[in-house]
Amino acid sequence: MYATRSLLLALLTIALLPAQEAVRTKDVRETAKGGANSIPQLQQYMKNPDIEIRLEAVKQIVEVGGPRTLDPLIQATTDNDPEVQIRATDGLVNFYLPGYVRTGFGSSLRRVGGSIKGKFTETNDQVIDPFVKVRPDVIAALGKLARGGGNMDVRANAARAIGILRGQPALADLIEALRSKDSGVIYESLIAIQKIRDQSAAPRIAFLLRDFDPKVQIAVIETTGLLQNKEALPGLVDVLQRTREDKVRRAALTAIAMLPDEQNRPHFARYINDRKDDMRAAAAEGYARLKNPSDLPMLEKAWNEEKKTQARLSFAFALAMLGKTEISEFSPLQYLVNTLNTTSWRNVAYPFLVELARDPGVRKSLYAPMLSGSKDEKIYLARVMARTGDPEAVPHLEKLSHDGDQDVAAEGLRALRTLKAVR
Repeated sequence: MYATRSLLLALLTIALLPAQEAVRTKDVRETAKGGANSIPQLQQYMKNPDIEIRLEAVKQIVEVGGPRTLDPLIQATTDNDPEVQIRATDGLVNFYLPGYVRTGFGSSLRRVGGSIKGKFTETNDQVIDPFVKVRPDVIAALGKLARGGGNMDVRANAARAIGILRGQPALADLIEALRSKDSGVIYESLIAIQKIRDQSAAPRIAFLLRDFDPKVQIAVIETTGLLQNKEALPGLVDVLQRTREDKVRRAALTAIAMLPDEQNRPHFARYINDRKDDMRAAAAEGYARLKNPSDLPMLEKAWNEEKKTQARLSFAFALAMLGKTEISEFSPLQYLVNTLNTTSWRNVAYPFLVELARDPGVRKSLYAPMLSGSKDEKIYLARVMARTGDPEAVPHLEKLSHDGDQDVAAEGLRALRTLKAVR
């Protein structure tokens, strides 16, 4: 009797084997041709013991796209394979930021023996528009990965995803990730915290100000300035005075410049005539935010004599902050607007204009070039106005949304949606 039962079980096992062996990656791809209707079957493939089948299932789910893919991708973040977790993460971001999977970390992955290799892009400035709403369970899943994913690449990739999706509910997970001892995870977590801009995080990152990795140290210094942590000023000054790294020194002075206080004046005076143009630029930004009218003659002289673009932009910013807000051929504000046409420097001019546009007088000065300037000027000034949240900008953006250039018109509509979201 026992022998008969064993024989039957063996025969049943053998009978089942062909069905499992018949599942190939090409079968998964064929299934995916059914579009959204194929999601349930693809989700079943994600339970397959063969990693290649699970990977292909995740890839195809991402390819199918649409709201029905979010649940299976969240499920895939709990897979025990790091590559599945990474591709699921990129897929979740791709839903809210279409095209991301072509440039995200997962696009560079290669299997080498039993491990995976990939490379993060140096550029990490992507972020969804404020009007895009992300499901809370998506952020929760990414937070779990950032805190304890399958390996450090998984954790770093999840942290990057949280930043792109403005995942404020995962802030505690990012703070925990800062204690990972892995520079990649720490760096990506800091950049994510920068994008979220929750000032409550500032005191909890200060312990990294003297990190031994310059890349991490620069990131935490920048984050400290952006989050307006004035309590960290003594630490920033100590870094400024002690570091031997030029890039760290520049970051420290720039962060100090973001924390306006008259006690910082000696640091700006020390570097305003420095031989390095980036240090002159940082010092000028410091004087700008002090907003002391007595500094105007000195700054005007420096602006007229400055030859380097980086420092000249910072002097223009300083003059505009001190009231030189007219739009004319050679005015500082016009210089910042003109620079929006230069791909090499527009990413410097743009944040200066965003900060300046917090002032109603500056906004009024910028309406004219936004409506009559070049294509790039119109697009970037629309983004500037969107960040102000000022309802008075609405009629100007509505006019821009009917521009003859389709790209400009689309940016006008996008700016209107953003403005309403940040009000």
